[in-house]
Amino acid sequence: MNAAQAAPGEGEVFLTGASGFVGSHVLAALLAGGYRVRALVRGPWDAPPGVVSVAGDLHAPGALIPALRDCRYVIHTAALYSFAPRDRPAIAAVNVRGTAGILEAARIAGVERCVVTSSSAALPPAAGSRPATERDWASVRHRGWSYHASKLAGERAALSAPIPVTTVLPTAPVGPGDRRPTPTGKIVVDLLRGRMPATLGGGMNIVPVEDVAAAHVLALEHGRPGERYIAGGVNLTLAELWGLISRAAGRPELTFRLPYAIAAAAARVDGVRVRLTGGTPAIPLEGVRMGRLEMYSSSAKAADELGYRPSSADDAVERAVRWYRENGYAV
Repeated sequence: MNAAQAAPGEGEVFLTGASGFVGSHVLAALLAGGYRVRALVRGPWDAPPGVVSVAGDLHAPGALIPALRDCRYVIHTAALYSFAPRDRPAIAAVNVRGTAGILEAARIAGVERCVVTSSSAALPPAAGSRPATERDWASVRHRGWSYHASKLAGERAALSAPIPVTTVLPTAPVGPGDRRPTPTGKIVVDLLRGRMPATLGGGMNIVPVEDVAAAHVLALEHGRPGERYIAGGVNLTLAELWGLISRAAGRPELTFRLPYAIAAAAARVDGVRVRLTGGTPAIPLEGVRMGRLEMYSSSAKAADELGYRPSSADDAVERAVRWYRENGYAV
């Protein structure tokens, strides 16, 4: 075993974001792999057997150094996802400064290596017929800290940290347990509720969330420090995704494509409401802008170097639909 690798199940892992959608599945994958886990949590949380809860947050990473000292690895999945303008200071604090802070605390504590969850938000759209790869970086023009800008800056900060870091870039994860839900999960919920009347003209890569979790463990065990690995599944147009979800939900497929100009105008009107009320966007302009892009990517590098093998996206959507219905979201 060289310095870039971890032996399966060997050593204790400090995991942030363990109660989140991706983080909870990473936790399950670590436990299945025989790892001992310390999980950073902000509030009350029912830790699985054998998992040690550590109270704290990313606003004070220095306070985590004592808990980090007994850990060999860090997997950092915690992030703040929001389109609300009022949350932009918190987005910068958690996704950018919090990422840099937890890695510095890990360095001081003597942690051997870290895996950081980035995002396909740090990738550009497909260039013609070529999906984005790890060589490509997004170019985000923004005023203030949008979510997409924060994930790009957070990954750059992670890869420049003075500690061995590997990043995993999930595309759009889908599956059970998406409680908030994420934007991809919200598409599923809106279709279940009959609130998705049309599609936009872009596309995205969707991936079973369990595969994203497996990619984190593979990156810990086999990833090279300083490298990025895309954890994706299948590239779909939004119309194809809507059709996949509709079939899983037993609903008629959407056929109307909404012109981007109309969607953007509606988002700008909603933005005025948000600025006046301080509320949360119902039609986030950031999301509408992404919805016209072909956010396609390739996981070939993860397949070649990590042995990453994504499973069926159709099955993941069916599991998500079933979970949302069983947990009262489809009302």
